[in-house]
Amino acid sequence: MKIYISADIEGITGVTCWESTNLGDVEYAAAAKQMTAETLAACQAAIEMGADEIVVKDAHDSGRNLDITAFPKEVKVLRDWDNSPESMIAGIDGTFDGILFIGYHSGAGFNGSPLSHTMNRGNNYVKINGELASEFLMHSYLAESLGVPSLFVSGDKMLCEHVKKYNGNIETVAVKEGFGSATLNLSPAYACDLIKEGVKKAIAKKDDCHLTMPNGFDVEINFKDHYKARRASFFPGVTLLEDGYTVRYHAATARDMAITRMFIL
Repeated sequence: MKIYISADIEGITGVTCWESTNLGDVEYAAAAKQMTAETLAACQAAIEMGADEIVVKDAHDSGRNLDITAFPKEVKVLRDWDNSPESMIAGIDGTFDGILFIGYHSGAGFNGSPLSHTMNRGNNYVKINGELASEFLMHSYLAESLGVPSLFVSGDKMLCEHVKKYNGNIETVAVKEGFGSATLNLSPAYACDLIKEGVKKAIAKKDDCHLTMPNGFDVEINFKDHYKARRASFFPGVTLLEDGYTVRYHAATARDMAITRMFIL
């Protein structure tokens, strides 16, 4: 069995402020250590369930956050960025039996985390087919387009609720809950225990975790700066709306959606 894991940091337990997410800042080392621990817990669970090949994408910022010395021989870690539309799930293909999302977070426009954002902090929201989107949703659609089901997600409580809207069979573990600029967090060890248990449950029902793919993707992005919206509007197929801050485009496939997003967001 072959499993893909995409690991971010803003949805890791204990991570509450942006200073915890920046390579080299005072609080960063503890966050990166726990990011490694939660990702390792998912790997261990997958191996116990029969995975003999695991690819982990270090999918936060620099792409150089995970301590690769912690991982067993079944795991390969993709560090930094390959500059492809697949972004946080770079290197995925149809040979994988499932994808796990570790340390993910609520998207821009949600109030479930003080670190809510979608791909970067330069937009107020991204909508797909009229609904607020998240990094999970964008990348799970990409995975599903290759036939790869999204089995498991860990992160903040609101993200987990968002995930269940798209398939209630996807296992989720809320390691934290956001309140204003605060987060209420599980203990690091307990978070890892729950992730390990949840991944095992997820893999046991992996065939029930496929997303229903829409017939096309209508994407709307509201930028914080009007000049970024104007710049994006010159990309083929992208339209600037009357408010001057919002652009819209249609994509026939998940990959086409990701390609346009790659150049304008």
